[in-house]
Order: sequence, then C-alpha cells, then structure tokens
Amino acid sequence: MKSIIGKKIGMTSVFGADGKQTAVTIIEAGPCVVTQKKTVETDGYNALQIAFGDKKEKHALKSEVAHFAKANTAPKKIVKEIRNSESDKNVGDSITLDIFAEGDDVEVVGTTKGKGFQGVVKRHGFSGVGGQSHGQHDRSRAPGSIGNSSDASRVFKGMRMAGRMGGDRVKMKGLKVVKIFAEKNYILVSGSVPGHNGSIVLIQK
Repeated sequence: MKSIIGKKIGMTSVFGADGKQTAVTIIEAGPCVVTQKKTVETDGYNALQIAFGDKKEKHALKSEVAHFAKANTAPKKIVKEIRNSESDKNVGDSITLDIFAEGDDVEVVGTTKGKGFQGVVKRHGFSGVGGQSHGQHDRSRAPGSIGNSSDASRVFKGMRMAGRMGGDRVKMKGLKVVKIFAEKNYILVSGSVPGHNGSIVLIQK
C-alpha cells in the first residue's frame, strides 16, 4: 500500500475539460522520510515508518534525535507506520507525490472535528418534540424515553444519548486524485476529507 502523510489546506472547486465543476480538498503532502523499515525476519511483519514535518531539535527527546539521525534527517513532528507497504524504499529515502498520478483512486484517513458534548438532536439527528415557538416547553430537544419499564427495566447498551461528539478517526473511500502540483507538494482530492484546516491526514493508494 503506497501512502504519504499530508496537511489539509482547505477546499475549493475546479472545472474539468468538459466544464463540470468538482469540489476538491487541497492537501500539502510530503515530502516524507523513511525513518525505519521493518521486516518479517526482524519484527515479525513488513512495514515502513515514515515521518513528516520538521521539528526543532530542542523540542525533541534525545532518543528521537538519535532515531532520526539514523535516517540522516532532522527530528519530525508526525510519525506513522505503514504496514504491508509495497514500496521498495530504504531508510533515509524520501517519499513524494510521484507515487500518485491524476485519476488514481485513493483513501484519506483523518480525525474529524471535535464538537464537544452535544445533545441527541445534533449528535444523532433526533427530530425533537413539538414546534419551536415562544411558550414551548423545555423538553423539545430531549431524547424522550430511554428504557423499557414493563419488560427489561433497564437501558440497553448502545442507546443513542447525548455525549461527546466528533474527534473520531475516519477513512474516506472512493476519492480520486484530480490534480497534482509537484513543485508545491500539493495534491487535489475530490470531495471532502475529515478534519479541520491544518490537520494531519494520511493518503493511501
């Protein structure tokens, strides 16, 4: 699996040769550095450890500095492990947008925006009770009955209730590479990807 780490820049739209408008997400992807290569013989599985985004050495642990020094690179902010990687890269090699081409199908993994503690109307799409006007009761956004008083006399697991919303790891599938600007390390992916602008995402082919 070919992968690269990137930073979400924002969204825009582009027009194709047929005049069709497509919403795209701009991602600054790479360059990433291979900082460790794991094999079945040494670790029991195949994987590549890649890193993205420079970090000041004074903000890194001594163990981190020594680890990245083996790859002849400065300390990095983001480190991810890619299992079953098809890449033939070695420690110290760079991974750029050359692994992708326009029209490729990709998956993007990211963390959704955190919404904090939310009620059932926003979190689960409940319709609420009654109309919204002056003089209405204070239960219009309440969840209603959550248990069965005549039979089980308890609340079942998985009941949709108020709680923390967002901040989930999500994989968006079925996206396409619309445009690549290799000189700026920008890749335009169709549709939206999880996370706020500036968040870290993983693009997989």
